[in-house]
Amino acid sequence: MPRSSRQKLKLFTLMDYLLKNTDENHAVTVKDIIEYLEKNGISAERKSIYDDIEQLSLYGLDICKEKSERTTWYKVVSREFELQELKILVDAVQVSKFITEKKSDELIKKLETLCSRYEAYELDRQTFTSGRVKSMNESIYNNVDKIHSAIKNNHKVTFKYFDYDVQKKKVFRYDGKTYTVSPFALNWDDENYYLIAYDSERGEMRHYRVDKMDSIKEDESSKREGTDLFKKTDVSSYSRKVFSMFGGDTKKVCLEFADKLASVVIDRFGKDMFLSPSDKEGYFTFETDVVVSPQFFAWMFSFGDDARILHPSEVVEEFKERIAKVANNY
Repeated sequence: MPRSSRQKLKLFTLMDYLLKNTDENHAVTVKDIIEYLEKNGISAERKSIYDDIEQLSLYGLDICKEKSERTTWYKVVSREFELQELKILVDAVQVSKFITEKKSDELIKKLETLCSRYEAYELDRQTFTSGRVKSMNESIYNNVDKIHSAIKNNHKVTFKYFDYDVQKKKVFRYDGKTYTVSPFALNWDDENYYLIAYDSERGEMRHYRVDKMDSIKEDESSKREGTDLFKKTDVSSYSRKVFSMFGGDTKKVCLEFADKLASVVIDRFGKDMFLSPSDKEGYFTFETDVVVSPQFFAWMFSFGDDARILHPSEVVEEFKERIAKVANNY
């Protein structure tokens, strides 16, 4: 592109430069600006830069001017998002299991464009998505959009629901049966997205993990059912009952599960978990860090004799004590 044809981009280029290279703790001089513009094929004189900065200020860019003995410095001191706000958004993206690792990295890179390159470095240092337990379903964004569309248009949705087996492969429930439900709400709980919908076959509200839903389609020929029941449902109370979690001390434990519960283990601890055959036929073992809490024990107890804690001994003994205390109440 000829040098002169870029002159019309001067003001936009200057604004981008200031947004990317300045913040509360970093400033640039008119000399820096002129050199940058020239590298981008745009000629500029000092006076025109002063006029441009004034125009950007009138436009709404919060530009601060500071003077030293011989130099004047310019910097953008506030933006649409403060750095602390961006850090919160980055943290939210990182811990969201329903967002895949690939999509998490893409979103964080986009968030970094909303601050200076120096502040972006601070955000980048917080990027620890690698190794976290994240969704393996890349289509979840489209899934959420389709569900929102169906809710808005008062339509049902159809989908197939799956689990994972010991080989970490998808296994569709009921031999690939197509589910048809009336969607009413999406709930983000325990780092996962859940669809709360009315199941007309069962005549009740049920929930489904969005990242475990496959081949979602909006059924434009079917209107939703169960509206009256949903209006009577306290969604926040429903979520607490179904997805509640508690805190506690983190410890490395060795657990043993029946092979048929492989999908449950992968759901909880991630697909990278190493599952090794147990000495007990039809079972597997694995080690992981868990928050040892009443909720953890309740989770283990829910599998009956299909699961047990092997070690450490103090966790085993605590579990046995809790079982005994519960038994004493009956």
